[in-house]
Amino acid sequence: MNDLPLNKEAEALGNTLLEISMLLMISGASTGRIRNTVDRISNRFGFITYTLVSQRTITISIYDDSDRCLFNSLKRTKPHAVNFKIIAEVSRISWQIVEEKWSLEQINAAIGKLGELHHYPRLLVLLFTGLATASFCRLAGGELPEMSAVFAGTVLGLFVRQEASKMRFNFYLCVFFSALTASLLTGFICKMVPGINAEISMVTSILFLIPGIPLINAFADMLDGNLQNGLLRGLNGMIISFSIALGLFTSVAIYRF
Repeated sequence: MNDLPLNKEAEALGNTLLEISMLLMISGASTGRIRNTVDRISNRFGFITYTLVSQRTITISIYDDSDRCLFNSLKRTKPHAVNFKIIAEVSRISWQIVEEKWSLEQINAAIGKLGELHHYPRLLVLLFTGLATASFCRLAGGELPEMSAVFAGTVLGLFVRQEASKMRFNFYLCVFFSALTASLLTGFICKMVPGINAEISMVTSILFLIPGIPLINAFADMLDGNLQNGLLRGLNGMIISFSIALGLFTSVAIYRF
């Protein structure tokens, strides 16, 4: 009977840690960051926690000092959507939990507020993503006509990706549609306006789709010894890259550049 309060606390903490782990996973955190955050919070409550992280599920087991298992459960992750604001906020909260000795109620309240964080306005995302790829075009040797074509292709390509995601298309199909749209529009402008370097324009128009975060996390996971997650994330990055290449290849085949 005396163990009941301890078990209830471990169960409540375990469910909170599963939620925090899932948030970090879908927001683009590496496996090492997820484990460090979970360990930091569970140590605050005097428990020993073991975390198993995979691409689609997270399993957490909580033990007491006598190596007795008090909690064991898993949670299936939602579709991944990179969000650095969530990762930064969870990191800040985890340190506050330790330094200010937060209660579970305070932690759950803070985690609940993370859902209220707003993304950047859609128009702003489209505008700055277009400017970013236009800047890459300039670095590759493009002039104002090439940069304008890349800007237009990127904005429309990203818009198509956002709409395809809303319609719940397969993630890799969304990437393919986006790469195809961006390169098709850029290629069309190159065809219509004489003197534009089509090679530079079409290649840089799809750079916004490059899977930098999956590839960086794959490398970080493998360096940390999380080979399984590293390989899975690397494979995910390769499939995304293949989808981008397929979209670009289709446009090149249509225009016969």
